[in-house]
Amino acid sequence: MSAREERQALTSRTTSLYDYALFRHGIEPDGRVPRRGYPLPDGPPEPSRADLTWQQAQAEITDALSPLLADPDPVRAADAVHRRVSDLAMPHRTLRAHTARLALTDEAAARLTARQLVRTGTEVAAVGVGMALLIRLGEPEDVPCLRTLGMLSGLADAASAALDPLDRQAAALLYIRSRDRSGELTPLTDAIATGDAEAVRSALLSLPDEDRALWLARRIAEAADLRGLLLDRPQDAELLALTGRLLHRTADQRDGRAGILDYLPARAVYEALVRHADLLPPTPEHLALLLSTALDLHSGPAVLLNWRPGRRRALLDALDRLLPAAGPEPVPGGRRADWFRRNRHLPFARTDAGDPPRWELAVVHDPEDSSAVETRILIDGVPLVPALFGKGRAHPPEYLIDSGRLRAAPEPREVQLCEAYCTEGCCGALYVTIRRDGDEVVWDGWRGAVGPTPPAYRFDAAAYDAELARAEQDHSWCWPARSTARLIAAGLRDRPDLTTRWELATSWVATDWRDPDTTVVQLRFTPSAPPPGTGGSLYFTWRLPDDDGPPGDRAAAALQRLDTEDPKGFAVFDGGNDELAKALGYREHPRTPQP
Repeated sequence: MSAREERQALTSRTTSLYDYALFRHGIEPDGRVPRRGYPLPDGPPEPSRADLTWQQAQAEITDALSPLLADPDPVRAADAVHRRVSDLAMPHRTLRAHTARLALTDEAAARLTARQLVRTGTEVAAVGVGMALLIRLGEPEDVPCLRTLGMLSGLADAASAALDPLDRQAAALLYIRSRDRSGELTPLTDAIATGDAEAVRSALLSLPDEDRALWLARRIAEAADLRGLLLDRPQDAELLALTGRLLHRTADQRDGRAGILDYLPARAVYEALVRHADLLPPTPEHLALLLSTALDLHSGPAVLLNWRPGRRRALLDALDRLLPAAGPEPVPGGRRADWFRRNRHLPFARTDAGDPPRWELAVVHDPEDSSAVETRILIDGVPLVPALFGKGRAHPPEYLIDSGRLRAAPEPREVQLCEAYCTEGCCGALYVTIRRDGDEVVWDGWRGAVGPTPPAYRFDAAAYDAELARAEQDHSWCWPARSTARLIAAGLRDRPDLTTRWELATSWVATDWRDPDTTVVQLRFTPSAPPPGTGGSLYFTWRLPDDDGPPGDRAAAALQRLDTEDPKGFAVFDGGNDELAKALGYREHPRTPQP
């Protein structure tokens, strides 16, 4: 039989997907798994039920599968599951999601049926049910089968989820392969598949410097066995620098829950990095990296790791001793050196007693070219937002501190501390109610917290006010363009007539996300007498690139221009109500810096 004839035989509906995956891998000349996996054999298209609600799907799957999974005969049960999931005609992801949550009356029987499904199943839906069950019922003996099925396109996510509690490295490798759309990580995954530690090291060190290559940082560290590489090469300065980059990116929660909380060797890797950090040449890049690590250990999600008493403080003390008291002298474009000088003190400050204050604010931003700034709120040294929410960063200081939202008054005020990275309408937000009660400030009335409702926190009012006043006066985190933005925003709060005279309102004032040296003012135009048949608002964006002038002078000049000139004439139209825009003759055009 020719290879072509054998392939056709093995893609028939009577061949298990497990055997098909083994066959496909076996005929590869170099044994490499394609970046997106092997294509599934031909079969019926995946069902789609547009009118299916989440609750309806849950009820149908529970009724259909629960009795079958209690059958002690796994062969009979697997055959019945095959037929029932075909009758359900449900999208595969929906089927797996609800199967993973099923209440099982006999876990042992369900485990045997799941194994029968993943080893002998011929349909993606049925095999997916087995993999979903193994997410919580899997055991080490299931790893080879799951790794094999994970080589098939469309099954990598389910296989990775089932492998996570059993073999983190195998799970991470599948996860990366299924998401590496650009192919940047293919040399790394190919090296990991060979098991050659030196090849893995070389591939790690060849990762692009761009942040996009590290968006899978936790999975990269797991797949490459970063901890093992460090144990074998404790004096490798290049590997140490990469370790710092991976840890810092893993500790970031810009896109949701910080990966550092799910990285099992995190504490050991932090220990190895700090222990040998003196091997890193004291370049601006390395100094910024070590200070970023200290900030993560002081006020980031890394605080929530299960540290031994006093160990995290010892790591911070070691970094404090290692880092110079001041950074290099400023040079044009020396962003990292400037950032280091402004933030050197932040993670190492202590009270006179040496203990963390009851309530503390730490304003943190990254040394890289990003405008992301967050207000980290610590209670007894524990960062509040990652502990209670974990779906994004806390709001910036302009929103929480400059606005006065955190000030306490007898009248309760509800404050949004954080919004999910994908917006509140998608995944929620974290709210607290702040009020003054005699000589105490109370935080309670929580909304949006993940898990149990947090307790009411009480703070000494004098200490609370003093910490807030300190944060209001501490602008060390602020670079020139951001200072300009804050001064413009303050000027517009003090003189709202600067915009209302033009029928405008301030939408937001900040720095450009991708170009932090550019101040951005966005204004909302709501005409008092809109053309007939129209309504709504339009938005105008004014960009002020940094010209090296003092922020106070630049802000004063911007406010003066708003006082004398209608911004709709020099700012860029940036969208809004389509009918209103057409009626007034506005159209969007490429955004270029305005003079």
